Amino acid sequence: MGRQKGEGTRSKSRPSSSSLAASLLPSGSAAVGFGGYVGSSRLDSPLASEEFSDIDSEMAQHLKRLARKDPTTKLKALTSLSMLLKQKSGKDIVLIVPQWDLSTKPVICRGRESRGLYILEIEVPTPVACSGVVTPFELHYRLGHPSLFLLKKLYPQFSSLSSLNCAFEYKRLLMDYNKEVRRATHDTMTNLVLAAGRDLALHLKSLMGPWWFSQFDPVPEVAQGAKHSLQAAFPAPEKRLDALILCTSEIFMYLDENLKLTPQSMSDKATALDELEEMHQQVISSTLLALATLIDILVGSQLDRPGFESITAEPKHASKARSTAISFAEKLFSSHRYFLDFLKSQSPAIRSATYSMLRSCIKNIPHAFKEENMKTLAPTILGAFQEKDPSCHLSMWDAMLLFCKRFPECWRAVNVQKILLNRLWHFLRNGCFGSQQISYPSLVLFLDSLPPKEIEGEKFFLYFFQNLWIGRNVSNPSNADQLAFFQAFKECFLWGLRNVSRYCNGVDAINHFRVALVDNVLIKLLWHNYMSFSSSKNEDVMLLRNSKDPSESSTQLVHKRAMDKQNIKYPKSDAQHLGKCIFEILSGIYFLDRDQLSAFCATFQENCLEIVKHTENIEKTENVEQIIKFLALMGQYAVLKDETWPLIHLVGPMLSKSFPLIRSLASPDAVRLLSAAVSAFGPRKIIQELICNKGHSFDHLTYDGGEKLGQEDFLHIFKEIFTPWCLHGNDSSINAQLDLLLALFEDEYFAEQWCIVITHATKVESCGSKPGSLDSNQIAVLAVLMEKARKKLKERKVGVDFNHHQDCQPDHWHHELLDFAAVSVACSLPPYGTSDSQFIRAVLGGSTEDDQASFLSRDAMILIFKDVLKKLQTFIMASSFIWVKDAGSLLAVQAVDSITEQESSINMLEAAQFALEVLDGSFFCLKTFGEESDLVPCLSAALFIIGWECNMANELVNSSDDQSMEITKARMNFGEALLSLRSKISTAFWQSLSIPSQKSLGSILILTIRSAIFKEDKVNANEIISLCSLWMAEVIECLCHDQYQEQNFLDLFLANSDVWPLWIMPDSGCAKRTASFKIKEVSIKTNTSGSHKFVAIIEKLISALGIDRVITGCGSNTLSPTEEASKVLATSCFYSRAWLAAEILCTWKWEGGSALGSFLPLLCSYAKSGNYSPQEGLLDSIVNILLDGALVYGASGELRFFNVWPISADEGEIIEEPFLRALVSLLIILFTENIWGRDQAVILFRLLANKLFIGESVNAECLRILPLILSVLIRPLCSTVSGELHRNAFPTSHEENQIFDTIKDWIQRTLLFPPLTAWETGQGHRMEEWLQLVLSCYPLTVVGGSKALNLERDIDPVERSLLLDLFQKQKHAAKSAAASQLPVVQILLSKLIAVSVGYCWTEFSEEDWEFVLFHLRRWIESAVVLMEEVAENVNDVIINRSSSDDKEVILKKLEHAALLLDSPRINVARNALHAFSLFSGLTELQNAEDADNSNPLRRERWDLVKDRIVEGILRLFFSTGVAEAIASSLYTEASSVIASTRLDHPHFWELIASSIVDSSLHARDRAVRSVELWGLSKGPISSLYAILFSSKPVPSLQFAAYFILATEPVSNSAIINKGTTYLVGNTTDTCDSSSEEGIQLREDISCMIEKLPYEILEVDLIAQPRVYVFLAWSLLLSHLLSSPSSSPTRERLIQHIQESANSTILDCIFQHIPLELSSAYNLKKKDIEIPSELSEAATAATRAISTGSLLFDVESLWPVGSVKMASLAGAIFGLMLRVLPAYVRQWFSDLRDRSASSLIESFTKSWCSPPLIADELSQIKKASFADENFSVSVSKSANEVVATYTKDETGMDLVIRLPPSYPLRSVDVDCTRSLGISEVKQRKWLLSMISFVRNQNGALAEAIRIWKNNFDKEFEGVEECPICYSVIHTVNHSLPRLACKTCKHKFHSACLYKWFSTSHKSTCPLCQSPF
Repeated sequence: MGRQKGEGTRSKSRPSSSSLAASLLPSGSAAVGFGGYVGSSRLDSPLASEEFSDIDSEMAQHLKRLARKDPTTKLKALTSLSMLLKQKSGKDIVLIVPQWDLSTKPVICRGRESRGLYILEIEVPTPVACSGVVTPFELHYRLGHPSLFLLKKLYPQFSSLSSLNCAFEYKRLLMDYNKEVRRATHDTMTNLVLAAGRDLALHLKSLMGPWWFSQFDPVPEVAQGAKHSLQAAFPAPEKRLDALILCTSEIFMYLDENLKLTPQSMSDKATALDELEEMHQQVISSTLLALATLIDILVGSQLDRPGFESITAEPKHASKARSTAISFAEKLFSSHRYFLDFLKSQSPAIRSATYSMLRSCIKNIPHAFKEENMKTLAPTILGAFQEKDPSCHLSMWDAMLLFCKRFPECWRAVNVQKILLNRLWHFLRNGCFGSQQISYPSLVLFLDSLPPKEIEGEKFFLYFFQNLWIGRNVSNPSNADQLAFFQAFKECFLWGLRNVSRYCNGVDAINHFRVALVDNVLIKLLWHNYMSFSSSKNEDVMLLRNSKDPSESSTQLVHKRAMDKQNIKYPKSDAQHLGKCIFEILSGIYFLDRDQLSAFCATFQENCLEIVKHTENIEKTENVEQIIKFLALMGQYAVLKDETWPLIHLVGPMLSKSFPLIRSLASPDAVRLLSAAVSAFGPRKIIQELICNKGHSFDHLTYDGGEKLGQEDFLHIFKEIFTPWCLHGNDSSINAQLDLLLALFEDEYFAEQWCIVITHATKVESCGSKPGSLDSNQIAVLAVLMEKARKKLKERKVGVDFNHHQDCQPDHWHHELLDFAAVSVACSLPPYGTSDSQFIRAVLGGSTEDDQASFLSRDAMILIFKDVLKKLQTFIMASSFIWVKDAGSLLAVQAVDSITEQESSINMLEAAQFALEVLDGSFFCLKTFGEESDLVPCLSAALFIIGWECNMANELVNSSDDQSMEITKARMNFGEALLSLRSKISTAFWQSLSIPSQKSLGSILILTIRSAIFKEDKVNANEIISLCSLWMAEVIECLCHDQYQEQNFLDLFLANSDVWPLWIMPDSGCAKRTASFKIKEVSIKTNTSGSHKFVAIIEKLISALGIDRVITGCGSNTLSPTEEASKVLATSCFYSRAWLAAEILCTWKWEGGSALGSFLPLLCSYAKSGNYSPQEGLLDSIVNILLDGALVYGASGELRFFNVWPISADEGEIIEEPFLRALVSLLIILFTENIWGRDQAVILFRLLANKLFIGESVNAECLRILPLILSVLIRPLCSTVSGELHRNAFPTSHEENQIFDTIKDWIQRTLLFPPLTAWETGQGHRMEEWLQLVLSCYPLTVVGGSKALNLERDIDPVERSLLLDLFQKQKHAAKSAAASQLPVVQILLSKLIAVSVGYCWTEFSEEDWEFVLFHLRRWIESAVVLMEEVAENVNDVIINRSSSDDKEVILKKLEHAALLLDSPRINVARNALHAFSLFSGLTELQNAEDADNSNPLRRERWDLVKDRIVEGILRLFFSTGVAEAIASSLYTEASSVIASTRLDHPHFWELIASSIVDSSLHARDRAVRSVELWGLSKGPISSLYAILFSSKPVPSLQFAAYFILATEPVSNSAIINKGTTYLVGNTTDTCDSSSEEGIQLREDISCMIEKLPYEILEVDLIAQPRVYVFLAWSLLLSHLLSSPSSSPTRERLIQHIQESANSTILDCIFQHIPLELSSAYNLKKKDIEIPSELSEAATAATRAISTGSLLFDVESLWPVGSVKMASLAGAIFGLMLRVLPAYVRQWFSDLRDRSASSLIESFTKSWCSPPLIADELSQIKKASFADENFSVSVSKSANEVVATYTKDETGMDLVIRLPPSYPLRSVDVDCTRSLGISEVKQRKWLLSMISFVRNQNGALAEAIRIWKNNFDKEFEGVEECPICYSVIHTVNHSLPRLACKTCKHKFHSACLYKWFSTSHKSTCPLCQSPF
């Protein structure tokens, strides 16, 4: 990290002293020269090692590293030093202290710096001796630590010195720019002083200056480190003070030198200027702070010493140090011009430190402030209000206030108005520039220091408060700033009132002054602004608008600033702070001079009366809020301070005047004003004040004005005056009056007052009304009253002891009249009043979970909620859904009262709406009912049911008639409102209900869900499944608080019924959860929609909850089991539901899922997880249930399986019987996923073998299902040793012996049956089953070819002999002419032949092979005939279609034509193809291993037959392709019909594809010719493209098609649509090589190469269109690479691609390659993990370039994935770079995204260019140009090619340089030598070479060859083209052939075409004659 050896280092020390430099010079005028001499002494530079000769070498090395520039090296060195210092002894440490810092020598005279040298100001009188040899180390310290740069100037002999090592490092490091270096320096210093101990005293004086300086570092962490190091050296404060006293002179000298520093002198020139400036600012500010603190400590009193306050005794030598400090301080004060220059600094830190320094000087050396310097200092200090940086204001205020205090006469030296006041007003108007919390508290002290004679008292204060007010919100102050402002305002205002006598003489003058302040500031400014806070204008009141003061311009600025602020919206907290400020000022005035309150009291009463009188005035209405807040504020502080004057002087008189108006006008604002007063001061005090003022309303009372109003009088006034008035207000004022009524409640009279209110509110006034009935107005008033009472109850609960307030207990609000009124309103019939539900909600409570207090008794609540339930039941029973009515009947059973007579739908909806409104505001109070009531579960269930009905009704809105639509929408609207209510209820509330309530509610809801599943038929099944699964999950989430309850709910949901389950009947009462099967015969065709929906819902529940909770019954980890649950769940099988898993598997398919696609993966994942334990026996139970079911129902379905390989999970569809299908699929998953192993397979095999026989008779059901099951078990039962194909396997254990014996017994039983060919229709079923069983014991692999030779099991010779006997028996019988041709016989025979070939081929004779091949060829040719018939039928449908046939008709015909493919012949042919693949693999293997002519598998014996079979396979392949190609010529849908038929037989086509890839060229040639001779509308090429780009692709067939298209004999015709056709098998190009005719691509691929749409960039990365585009380009590139490089057709094709191909393909390619990480990889970032897409793409690109083939990447493309697509993309790009470099380069040069182009170039340079460059150079080196005139040399290291052309006496050398990112970047061509060639021709030949190599799409060797031929032609006299100046065209390489008839010049046709098109004329370019 540091500099290299020999480089200079930067010094950050202070500049050297000229006086110290003189100490090294002799007397007289001798000067220091650059020769290295001082007088006659030579200054030699010693070795660096001498400087550290006595120090440990390791420590010396780290000390040297401190001189490095970079901070990292310094930090490492300091860290290492710290560690070493901890390990070294004190003696070792002492040796390095001098190196850490040496003391400077005494100053003997002064000097100045000039051009880097120090010139002495006076001549040194005496000579100074110095040693003959002086080290740079000593010189540096003697000169006062100059920089290395200056030291080298003084002494040139040190010019090679790289550093000054560590002699001055401590002082230099303290000024380092990096704060971490400074902090680490202090850490090292701490370790140093701890290790050195007392030995540090010798060096203390040299260390103490920088040490003290470092205590004031601007970075807190660094300063703390410095303090820690000093405390480590001197733990006691006394010791630290002694150290300062001891080193006083040295510290002052060091700090003085620091103040003289300049940025330029602090370091060498290499340091950045901004760093130097910042370093200098830090040093100056820290030095000033260090000086100020040091002076305070040494000169100040003991109590004023910062940091040393605890020291009581006077230290030794303190007086001497004090005098020294004063002396130094005086010198510094004068020498630095009173430090005033530092106040001009741009750095706030320096200015702040300067103020601190001035404060220290004012405090400690006041005698230094003399009359001559006061004129300079006073304006500066007193005018400091112009300081705008808030960080300086604290020290500024300290200095200013102390200055004013110490020097009262300083005001004479300044112009107060100009210097002080104008700046003060500006300072205040700007909010103290952000220092509110510092400056505002200082204002009152500043006022106290102002001399009265210098200001005009009244005017000054008005200006002061006005400017102070303006600046309150200038800089968006915080709350703390606002508090500081109002506190300062109050203090300054009260100070002004108290100190009026300073400015006025006489009582009248003082009174006038105070009145003016109160009127102008308190009333007009503060109170007016307080009242305007609620106004939209927020206007500030301005004072002194017509002032004639000299500062009028300033006042105008104040006016302008105030007007600008009119639209400012101040925070609401401002009003509160302002109100408090006003109150505290009023309180201060009251205790100072209460007569001064009269003006404010009059204003206050006037404002209140205006509000009462002018209620319609909006502005007055806004003002009432402020008065109400002020009243509350007064009441609050009056109580806290026990002051009565606010009520007596302000509120009481105001209310006595306004109360009559308040009652008469009934203004809401006026009533609120009265209510606020009551709340603030208490009802009895307010009424007492009203009575004391003898208002006419209280004339009849006998109250004599005593201290307290009596109870009777109070209650009488409350009953007779306030209660009737408050309860009978108008609509506008009733709310305020009710607030007042509740505010008048006294705690001790609460019961009496509440009884008065309820009695009056429920009193029936109409004589004709029923007893207890209330009119709508009474209900409305009661509703509002109870809401306000509830609000009051909540407010009282917050922070209040309930026992001390009666109205805090809900029971105290109960009243019989209130219960009666509430029940009457709730049980009334429609129509309802607007306030009815509001009243019921208010008295019930329960709108939120924390509000469950009710004002009603429990009996009244039950009656109300019963009526609410009745209304909801009526609504539910009117539903159109059957399941909703069923749910309603469940509620009715549990309800107390039955549903009354049917009412109209309108009344029913209105009643339900009323019930909902009541529930919405009172639902949570249901929790108080506990367990004894059924209301809670029934009401809760009603909420769920109505909401669920709404969910389902959304699907029926558009399918109803108009009348029912209206009703449905009305019910839906109601349901939406109810769902909104339910969303407010949390899960925690449901789970907090009692256990019985939860069980009852869950039971109702689950039965409702089941009813919806099985009975609802109006809604789409998918919607029912989705809704019901959500509902059930919701029930479990809301109501299950433990595992036990969850499992009980699941049991209830899964309970047996007539329609569920369909297959298995569980016994839930049994602890082992056994299962039985349905007694009735279950038909596969049975209508099972309800059961299927139920299974779909169960699957969704399993996905949401997990198998462990639904199937296993183990419970959820998220549920905390209760004690009851833990006991029940201790037996894990109690809730196990293996029957449910079996039922799901038997159901097989349902809406949105299937056993294979969704359930089995979930079960498999669970079985692999850690949650599953085999001891649970879940899987065993499922298998046992399914096996028993398969044995019972196994005979009910078609069970034939035609394949010779074990059945796969995907093939389970062919099994019709549900139990067997489920069992086989489950076993496949268990064994393939290694969940079960060989042990389970053996157990199951034994079980099945035992069940096969019942006594001596065969169990027909078991025999029927056993082959399918055994085909799954045989693989885990018998494992194969890879590579040992012919070994004789012998049993290795008793188990294996039993299994093999069983299989042999089965073969022997099968041999007893007659041969297959003797069967007739309807016979042989038993033998078929036995033969299927035997064949299932010999599985073959699915794949064909040599891979099929890896057999699934090995057999011993005896078993092989028995199997061969079975084959021989069928062979002999099959030769008979009467052999049966039944399909089942042919299928079994084909399976037997395939198995025999696989397991017995070593025993086959030539006759056996003839038999096998004869049947294989016959069966395959039978399939060929079938397939060709389908193709011909499709051709006939397309050709013979009539114009009247629409699309549907044609598609039906095509489907009918394709039905032939369902023939059993396909199944037989599939087995034949598999057997043939085995035969082919065996022949290849034997021919490679055995050359014995007697071998029956010798190739020449069977080549002819094999070719004929392969030819038939190819015809099968071409036939299906031709059929699809013909169909696709009409419709895309038509091709899909044909392509879909291939999906039904995937293995059949995979075997065909495998054989095609291995087919010979001769066989492919014959197959292609046969298709061409067939004469259908489409040929072989079209058929291949139809398969390759099929709409229903089969990957293996796609690769086979690609393989044929990319190889001979088809590749020549696959790309170009030629005018002259190629003969198949003939590779000769019949076109004339000189022809200039254009190239046309085949339509099959041109749409993807030439017409590629830009939309391809927007499709998914693995979408089918992208795959097909990549395949098309792969074919094109493979064709170009396989074509001869000199072929004219290839050149024209390349030119056509260059001109016509869409370059979007390259954009598409790089969408697959993550280029961002490619760049990181190139930078060798080891921590970057390369994604698989990038890795595969890079590898594929390199492989494609090296091999020149894409076959590997295309073959591995399927199944298509992002990684494989990236690999193919990389391969295509690599091959493009090799074959079409100019094409790619053109695209790259057109890129406008620089970031993308950089990433692409980086990828190419890393992965593609190296092999391409190596290949190009290798080709050039190998190329034979065969000409003595031309030679080429190659430099692989430099990537250069030198081409030398010589002819006669002329010659030319051209150097071709390949760039690192070749071929993205063009090659560079340069002419390094020419002989006898003119400059013009030389340039022309150079440009021609450049053109050839840059336009060449192919190898550079070919470009060089063409360039050489161009030269040859030119020397041969061939005329060059006048347009391009080249003989051979640079692109198409043609010669000039088109001659002008006039001038006879010949042109290239391409050049001439371009000339005509660009010039827009057809004249000769030379003679301009018509061409």
